[in-house]
Amino acid sequence: MSDLFPPFAPDPNEPRKRLFKPVPFRMIAPNIITLIALCLGLWAIRLAFDGQYERAVVAVIVAAFLDGVDGRIARLLKGTSRFGAELDSLADFLNFGVTPALILYSFVLHELGRVGWIGSIVLAIAAALRLARFNVMIDDPNRPEWKKNFFVGMAAPMGAMCALLPLYLSFLGIPIQDSSVAPVILIYVVGIAFLMVSTIPTYSGKTMGKYVPRQWVLPIFVLSVAAFGLLVSFPWEMLSLITVVFLLTIPISVMRYRKLDRHDATSDAEDKPSPSGIEPPPVA
Repeated sequence: MSDLFPPFAPDPNEPRKRLFKPVPFRMIAPNIITLIALCLGLWAIRLAFDGQYERAVVAVIVAAFLDGVDGRIARLLKGTSRFGAELDSLADFLNFGVTPALILYSFVLHELGRVGWIGSIVLAIAAALRLARFNVMIDDPNRPEWKKNFFVGMAAPMGAMCALLPLYLSFLGIPIQDSSVAPVILIYVVGIAFLMVSTIPTYSGKTMGKYVPRQWVLPIFVLSVAAFGLLVSFPWEMLSLITVVFLLTIPISVMRYRKLDRHDATSDAEDKPSPSGIEPPPVA
């Protein structure tokens, strides 16, 4: 019997087989940034219920900044992955849907009782629906190139920043935490939720700035430094101004989108051959 099953001693110098392939760090780095943003969203909820609303708003804004950075870093490092895309979508739902909804409820919407809670739920669900639609539309291979300049509806990070406008105004000394003002804030929050799930095009600026004319380089540097200095020195004034300006530019985005859409439809009609296969003679 011992001949059939001889004793076996493994070679100590034989390299161990890896159960999983090593993952390059360039694939991990963008996900680390996403997780940091997710932690900031959870931290903002805790700060809001502790009454530290200014710090909670700052946490949401930093999370929005990191959300804009992680995808670009992933593309720069060639570290995009399906896992990272799903993690980013889940983080966006919490940071820009659940977190601002709970902050607003803790801040003023609780004055309306159940109605205020329903308004908070509407904002959170709108963010989830908006992100789900974005994930579906991003895989459309037939989407024209010019449509990349526009979001369908308000983007979730911008929706969260706009929804927090009542807090910016409160930090400026405007009395917002009042039961008489709560219905107005509820209507405003529901309106932001509607913009997130609507098909109203809003300008994204994703393809803006690929190439900058040489004469604009130095002015852009100066304007960027000035804007950063104003944001640090007067954060709530600047955030209020940015929110109001963005909301006022939505009609301009709609007109620009319709103009490009009509031009695209006209170009397709001109490129489409006639049914007989014979091109019509040119009009004199």
